Amino acid sequence: MVRIVIGGQIDKEKVADITRKIAGDRAVVTVKSDLEAAMDVKTGAADYYLGACNTGGGGALAMAIAMLTMSLCATVSMPGNIRSNEDIEKEIEAGKKAFGFTPQHAEQVIPVILNKIL
Repeated sequence: MVRIVIGGQIDKEKVADITRKIAGDRAVVTVKSDLEAAMDVKTGAADYYLGACNTGGGGALAMAIAMLTMSLCATVSMPGNIRSNEDIEKEIEAGKKAFGFTPQHAEQVIPVILNKIL
């Protein structure tokens, strides 16, 4: 079973609800502080991190970048710019574990991420 932690600065419950709805019983989804969520991925207690903020990369991924390094993190949307499904999938294939996006794009990017990791 895939373990997903929800961090980020805003709309954590919205992100978690979307994630749970799509993942169903294929994943365990937990909402945590940014520090706890990033630490869970770093220690192997969680497999993936999802986070939202108004820029898609600042508050959504700051702690994940600090704990996991940028090599394991990807911003998949920012204001006015959603990365293509193919680009998001390539980030997962490259081994990225933490994904940041704006809450306005959550319903578009979360399904792409989950369809690839599940």
